[in-house]
Amino acid sequence: MVWQSKAMTMIVCLLVALFGVGGSPPDSAYQKSIDKYRADRIKELQAPDGWLAVAGLFWLHEGANSAGSDASSVVSLPARAPTRLGSFELQQGRVRFVAERDATITAQGQPVSEFVFDLAKGQKSAIASGDMVMFIIKRGDRYGVRLLDPQSSARTNFKGLRYFPLQTAYRVDATFVPYATPKQVPVPNVLGMTVPMESPGYVTFTLQGRTRRLEPVYETSEHEDLFFIFSDLTSRSETYPAGRFLHAPLPKNGRVDLDFNKAYNPPCAFTAFATCPLPTKANRLQVRIEAGELRASVH
Repeated sequence: MVWQSKAMTMIVCLLVALFGVGGSPPDSAYQKSIDKYRADRIKELQAPDGWLAVAGLFWLHEGANSAGSDASSVVSLPARAPTRLGSFELQQGRVRFVAERDATITAQGQPVSEFVFDLAKGQKSAIASGDMVMFIIKRGDRYGVRLLDPQSSARTNFKGLRYFPLQTAYRVDATFVPYATPKQVPVPNVLGMTVPMESPGYVTFTLQGRTRRLEPVYETSEHEDLFFIFSDLTSRSETYPAGRFLHAPLPKNGRVDLDFNKAYNPPCAFTAFATCPLPTKANRLQVRIEAGELRASVH
């Protein structure tokens, strides 16, 4: 009967949501660890210096680059900033900020009239005007001013994150295959650049009855964990179109705990002013991975 068919469909959907695709229900310890992971993730996004606060990226040209709320400024700031704040001066890879005489600028909480950025320190070498923070990023041979604004609309209007149901089937035990020596992988980014990133090897795992392969890279020079930049068939409609990120612990005895329930959206899903890496061709999986973060709705 029709009503019996509908009832059966509802039961199947409920079982999938509760137990996953071929998986078992998550135990309380695992559920708590995922809950903590998600809470920490939201806290990081919503922080005054988190990705939701990234409200501008201004590429500098050699010489003086004006900054302020004046619409003609190279570094165009929100209306509450002074009309003329000062100038970012780029000279052969060195960036110095010179403040206007009546502008109030601080660095590490102390008033400054001039400031030379230490690019090696990234966000830790910054200036502030009120609650707005500016620091320098370098991409290839380009230098840009990144603006953090805790009053950005993305941050103030943030509605939280959405996820696929927690499914233990998407926490897989992967085999790590090391390269004889770590290799440089050309990783594309949203700027159209290709950036070399170091990869120590690749992982193989079984998902939905087939062997899959992903190649991680090290995100930082500290080599703290494995960083996966990947896409899958859910990118077409349910997850971020350009792909997602996933961190996994370093291999232990040739195994990697690969938990796709922790797959998350890249910064570009939350701000137009990020310079996200994109999946290589090898990391575009032809399978649906119904786990982790769904598309964000912040724009």
